[in-house]
Amino acid sequence: MSEAAIYLRVNRVAPELCARARDVTVADIHENSGPLAYAGLMSSRLRRVSGGSVAGPAITAFCRAGDNLMMHRALSLSKAGDVLVVVCQGESSGAVWGDLATRFAMKRGLAGVVVQGCVRDVDTVRELGFPVWATEISPIHADKGKLGGVNVPVVCGGVLVRPGDLVVANGDGVIVVERAQAERVLIGAEAKMLREEQVAAKIAEGTALWDLTGSAEALAKLGVVEKDTAFDDEPSRDR
Repeated sequence: MSEAAIYLRVNRVAPELCARARDVTVADIHENSGPLAYAGLMSSRLRRVSGGSVAGPAITAFCRAGDNLMMHRALSLSKAGDVLVVVCQGESSGAVWGDLATRFAMKRGLAGVVVQGCVRDVDTVRELGFPVWATEISPIHADKGKLGGVNVPVVCGGVLVRPGDLVVANGDGVIVVERAQAERVLIGAEAKMLREEQVAAKIAEGTALWDLTGSAEALAKLGVVEKDTAFDDEPSRDR
């Protein structure tokens, strides 16, 4: 369980690293997080509800069941470019995010929000275009009156998120990179992106993807015999 405390300050990942992270993908980062797993991919239960891709430092909120007071406190402490990560003790007990929070977040310049729990007012949030990821959607009202945690480490989607860590999210999901390892991970992700751009250029020139991916060599190692005939041209083995 997350610590019941509210911290007013966050040691954020450097802005220039966040800017670099916006130019790579979740897949790029996931494949290049290193042998010590400096980056953690959140559960696929966290699906994009609205908006586009984001990258920014985490601010966190841990909310008790049916209550979003800690989310509001974290949101009030947020800065432009932050990604708010909210973990709800009871995921189905009440929507902790909706249209009014979205409007304030956009005014504040928040990059996006990731909620392990319910969000609501989805049609309006989608019209506004604000980036939101969540595990559930529900119109149930949340109260305000329970102490949880703000800017404390939380476990969201099975991944430990520390305040200030780098959060990157797109249509593939949400990944978190330790603040101290962000540059190391990004160097690998950028190299992968460059390699894929080179492959894309060769595809545009007419080269077959089969010849660019090492697939021929992989298949040859399996010792497969390919048959130059149609499946239903062969004599039936049952006759």
